[in-house]
Amino acid sequence: MNITASGLLLIQRIQQGLGSRWRNFYYKAMGVKLHGYVWMREIDIPRNFDEIEIESFCALDQGVTLLCSGGTLSHPKIYLGAYTYINRNTFLDATLSLTIGQQCGVGPGCYITDHDHGVDLSLPPLAQAMVSKPTKIGDRVWIGANVTILKGVTIGNDAVVGAGSVVTKDIPEKAIAVGVPAKVIKYRI
Repeated sequence: MNITASGLLLIQRIQQGLGSRWRNFYYKAMGVKLHGYVWMREIDIPRNFDEIEIESFCALDQGVTLLCSGGTLSHPKIYLGAYTYINRNTFLDATLSLTIGQQCGVGPGCYITDHDHGVDLSLPPLAQAMVSKPTKIGDRVWIGANVTILKGVTIGNDAVVGAGSVVTKDIPEKAIAVGVPAKVIKYRI
């Protein structure tokens, strides 16, 4: 690598670091509970900043969206544990409680939610009431790319969910689950 290329890489890293520091300052000032430094690329938190809590040393990559809707609660609607990495273009969507533990890896393009709409035939889809149940992902969980995790699911510590899976039911601790819907295929030893 020549001097010009390495100089440009250094400038790019400095810009990214300053941008992340600025986003930490901005989102903290807006009400997001940040416990220490969080590495943030260009993410989107459109509203309800004070309903999000993020522990130190988390990383949120480009295009991550954290969305909280519904009435105010006494606890955070989205909680991210320390040292957790949320990859590009992942969408966390909460109305009640969406918790991701410590040291987790969430692949790109995932959708994780704690709610959906009702199915009353007499009402159009967007007039349906929200149906919410807490979604919880334990510690050291690995979620592959493009995984969808639906409301009310608990994923145990040290579990792995394969790319492209749709999780509709609980995944036990140390399980490896894949498919649509996701099913346990084996356990980590």
